Amino acid sequence: MWCTSVRRLRELGILGMNARNINYIARYNPRKLYPLVDDKLKTKKLAERHGIPAPKLHFVVREQHRLRTIEQRLLNLSGFAIKPAKGSGGKGILVIVARKEGKFITTSGTSLGIDHVKRHISNILAGLYSLAGTPDVAIIEELIEFSDLFRGYSYQGVPDIRIVVFRGYPVMAMLRLATRISNGKANLHQGAIGVGLNICTGTSLKAVQYSMPMTIHPDTGNTLEHISIPRWGEILLLAARCYDMTGLGYIGADIVLDGTNNPLLLELNARPGLAIQIANGHGLLPRLRNIEGLKRRHESAQARVNYILKTFTTP
Repeated sequence: MWCTSVRRLRELGILGMNARNINYIARYNPRKLYPLVDDKLKTKKLAERHGIPAPKLHFVVREQHRLRTIEQRLLNLSGFAIKPAKGSGGKGILVIVARKEGKFITTSGTSLGIDHVKRHISNILAGLYSLAGTPDVAIIEELIEFSDLFRGYSYQGVPDIRIVVFRGYPVMAMLRLATRISNGKANLHQGAIGVGLNICTGTSLKAVQYSMPMTIHPDTGNTLEHISIPRWGEILLLAARCYDMTGLGYIGADIVLDGTNNPLLLELNARPGLAIQIANGHGLLPRLRNIEGLKRRHESAQARVNYILKTFTTP
């Protein structure tokens, strides 16, 4: 592990799981608002109403009998993503990047027939990937052509930026890069790489895989030490606006950059993980307490971003 003693953890201001659950999630996230982020379809519709950019929704499948016409509905889509509305951790997501000779081609190059696609959607509807195993709906959305900036930095999957937002203030960020071990998904628990980002500049601080330091991507060989995210101010502003959109005080905003470096909201998480602290090399607590100590919080999302840029000037 990167640190070994309780004393050292305290010095670094590390937020533990119990403290996160009790002092921040339970305190600042009203349970009645959880469905806004636990259901990706609700999040997407909410983002549309608030003018927050997100991947385009093609259509939704709600009932098993709708699978009879699914091939026709997919006919004009060469690339798309199928997601469970209530899934978590990247489970149940199927990404199709092309069509060839009537087959669907995945990010790994695997060729799938329509029966496989139907079966996958059927499993989603049955709740195989949902948080509580309850019946779900399948979302079919546009395929994101991610920024050329990340060519060679992520294995097959789309890299995303996770930003922890506390009471509307972006307080910590990391870039998540898919690997062969993570099966092309940007999930740290499955073996993706977390690259800590300077919250003020969007430049890389350090990188870890399974909490161990990394300097190069194990699958692409590219160095992870000099990454700089473009349009960083816009990304922070988008994350800050997610608080105004949902009313949830402690969230993780997952953002991607498309082919023209436009930031898009991928999804929100009301229980963001704590590994972001390892990727950054310091803890969340000092920043969270700074925000809690404000006598008067800033009303607009831009004012909150400006405060972060002025206050958290050291990594």
